[in-house]
Formats: sequence, structure tokens, C-alpha cells
Amino acid sequence: MDNDVGDVGRDVGIGGAADPAKAETQSGADQPEPAKTLRADAARNRQKLVDVAREAFADKGAATSLEEIARSAGVGIGTLYRHFPTRDALIEEVYRSASQQLTTAAATLMAERAPADALREWLLLFVDHMATKKLMADALASLVGGPGALYASSGGAVTTAITTLMQHAEQSGAIRVAMDPLDLLRAIAGVANNVPGSHWEESARRLVDILMAGMRPERS
Repeated sequence: MDNDVGDVGRDVGIGGAADPAKAETQSGADQPEPAKTLRADAARNRQKLVDVAREAFADKGAATSLEEIARSAGVGIGTLYRHFPTRDALIEEVYRSASQQLTTAAATLMAERAPADALREWLLLFVDHMATKKLMADALASLVGGPGALYASSGGAVTTAITTLMQHAEQSGAIRVAMDPLDLLRAIAGVANNVPGSHWEESARRLVDILMAGMRPERS
């Protein structure tokens, strides 16, 4: 079973790296505007590196050249190493970033969608997250000590997100079946891990609609 939904007793959350802005800006009360500009540039560079690295690791695996990632992101290799001193640090941040996008989407969806729609759309985002993880499998497996600790670090936040969405939908009357929220994720992870070939995403998306249909109140 996928480790994103394992070890659910630990609400660890998703840790982030230290603020890159502070590492790349000069202090001084007499130069506030340049410092602010550098902080913004550093943050943009860091995010660009993460975005480019996600595609590169998914496409070429752990053997991806860091120099190529830096070049594609439009920065020098020194900038990459200031943000991510090792290859492992970059791989870990790519995964954390994807996990954080998934978990923070829960609050946005609850604010903008009807409760059942918010739950369904988030489950579809979980399918996308599983797809990213499968594409990055080679890079994640290359981490020193393995990816287990990294997976566990996102488990608490994922658990909180799906639990909150389920409670929101249940309290509104949008769903009627009381079930363990993690059973939904286990079902999707089961499809991702056991359906061969490239058609698992289509199967997983169909499963989301089947699960949602089973939880909705019966129409009179």
C-alpha cells in the first residue's frame, strides 16, 4: 500500500526548507528595497528549480543532470546548490512541494466548491499526486536511506486534508456513508499500485466517481 496513507497516527505535517530569501539577501536597514527585490528573485528561482526538476526527474529519473536542471531553469549551477546543497535535497523538495500543493488544495476547494464537489475534486488531485509519485519512483528510490521518512512526513497532512473534506461533506448532508476517510485513499492507491500499464489513472478516476456515487444520499 502506498506510504502516503500509512502511519496515519503521526500528524507530522509537511516540513519546508529554510527560507531561501534569507540566505541570499544582504541585511541592512538602509537598503530595504534591494533586499526585498533579492528575496523575491530568490523565491522565484527556487520555485522554478523545483518545477523544472519535477519534470526532469519524472522524465529521466535519478540520473538527471543537475547542470541541465539549472540551465533549463535559467539559473547558474551555483544558485541551484545554494538552494539545494545535494541531489537528495532537491528530490525531497520536489516531492514535498507536490504534497503541499495537494494538502493546501483542500481548504481552497471547501471555500469554492459545494462539499461533495470539493471532496471529489480533491480525490482527483490525489490521483494526480500518485501519478507524480510513480513517475518520480526512480529518483525517490535513489534517496540515501530510502524515501520512507519523506513519505511519512507528508502522511499527517494528507490524513488531515481528507478527514476534513469528509467531515465537511458529511455534516452538510452531501454524503451519507460514514467510512474511514483513508479507505478512499487506500482504494485509489491500490489501483495505482496494482493496475498494470499506463491505464491506471483512467481506472482510478472512474473509481473516484464510483466511490462518490456510493456515498451520496439516495434520491427519493
